Amino acid sequence: MRSLWMIMIMLTMFGFSAAANEIYINQVGDSLDLDIVQDGQDNQFGDSTTDASLTGNDMTFSITQTGSYNDIAAVINGNSYTGTWAFTGDYNTVDLTCDSAGTNCENITLNITNTGDTNDYTFDIGSTADADGSTIAFTVTGDNNIIDTTIDGKSVALSVTVDNSASLATTSANSDEGNAITINSSGNGDSVGNTVTLDITGGGSTYDVTQSGIYDNTVDATFNGDSQDVDITQSD
Repeated sequence: MRSLWMIMIMLTMFGFSAAANEIYINQVGDSLDLDIVQDGQDNQFGDSTTDASLTGNDMTFSITQTGSYNDIAAVINGNSYTGTWAFTGDYNTVDLTCDSAGTNCENITLNITNTGDTNDYTFDIGSTADADGSTIAFTVTGDNNIIDTTIDGKSVALSVTVDNSASLATTSANSDEGNAITINSSGNGDSVGNTVTLDITGGGSTYDVTQSGIYDNTVDATFNGDSQDVDITQSD
C-alpha cells in the first residue's frame, strides 16, 4: 500500500509541464485515498498513450477539473471503488475503464457531474459482468455533450440525467448534438435486480439499454425532444 503522502509527492514530481498540468500515476496497493484538483485548461490526467493506472482494493479516488480542453484517461482495477468526478468547462474528454482485466470492479459507487458544453465522456465499467452491486450516477448539464457508457454487471443501479437543449435546427458540423448512451447489464439481477433510470432532455439522442439475467430488471425512462432512437431489451 502506498500512503497518501507518497501519492502527493508523485503529483509534485510529475504533475506539471510548461504547457499544462499533466499527471501520470501508476498505483498498486490497497486502501488508496486520492483527491486530485485541476484548475485551468489543457490539463491531463493520463492520456491516450499513457493511462493513469490505479490498482488495489478499497479504493477512494475523486477528481475535480475546472476549465476547458482538459483530458482524462484512467484505468481502475480493484474490487471496491468509491469516486466523485466533478467537471466544469467545455471541450473536455474523459475516458474511464474500470476492470480492464475482467476480474475487478465488483462493488462501485461512482458519481459523475458535468456542467459545460461539447464534452465527450466514455465509461466502460465491469467488462465481464463484474460490476456487482454497484451504484453509478451521471448528471450532465450543457449542450453537445456525448456520453458513451457501457456498464456490464449484475445488481447495478444506474442513473443518467442529461439536460441537453441543443436542437437539430442548430446541428453542428460534427453532428455532436449529444447523447449516445449504451448500457449493458448482462449479469443476474440477484434479489434486488438491475435498475436503469434515464432522464434526458433534447439532443441528437440514441440510447441502447440491454439487461438480462434472472430476477427483476427495471428501466425508468423520461425523454423530451429532438431525434431519438431508443432500443431497450430485457430478458430472463
